[in-house]
Amino acid sequence: MTEINHAVAQSVALVNALTVGMAPAMAMGSQYQHLAYNLGLATLNQVFAQQQANITHQATAVAGVLHSWR
Repeated sequence: MTEINHAVAQSVALVNALTVGMAPAMAMGSQYQHLAYNLGLATLNQVFAQQQANITHQATAVAGVLHSWR
């Protein structure tokens, strides 16, 4: 009976040690995932802003040409 209790206690201790030992790596992995997501979102926003600026510049150029023809 003592051998079984010792094995269970050792198993639980090993799982706890593994969880505590993996915590920094899991935290850094989560940090890197969030960083990659935020950089991707920032890039997406920059591309969208550039597209909108190009549309505005084209519309302004067309309006300027039409104004000069009148």
